[in-house]
Amino acid sequence: MKYHNLPIQRVKNIALVAHDNMKHDLTEWARFNKPTLQKHNIFATGTTGRMLEEVLDMKITRFQSGPLGGDQQIGSHITEGKIDFLIFFWDPLEPQPHDPDVKALLRIALVWNIPSACNRSSADFMISSVLMDKPYTRLIQDFSDYQNRRLAKN
Repeated sequence: MKYHNLPIQRVKNIALVAHDNMKHDLTEWARFNKPTLQKHNIFATGTTGRMLEEVLDMKITRFQSGPLGGDQQIGSHITEGKIDFLIFFWDPLEPQPHDPDVKALLRIALVWNIPSACNRSSADFMISSVLMDKPYTRLIQDFSDYQNRRLAKN
């Protein structure tokens, strides 16, 4: 497997997402980590973004609500190298009408080697890492062979 490097600056671009039943947990986590989060650029989906702007007292780049395409917008930013990591408090016990979008976002984060946290404990470990305040070089799988493959003609 071939890889290439993608530098991540000291100021990170962090996507924060939460399902409805998890919004309270995410906002409480954000309140606890406010001094750290305020040093970075925050991106969020719909209502979560509005709630986080109040809690963090800062401007947040807000996308559509998840079911209206916000999850896909964040996924697009990941593929473009505009999101450095993802914190997504998702609800494993509640069926989601946009479940395929959620799975696609998590898959994109994995494909592009984005650090991801899906609960408070993993988010705590990520946000408290010594790498949070330093530049970091992320290894990205080189997909050029896949992108340049020849397709069989019918």
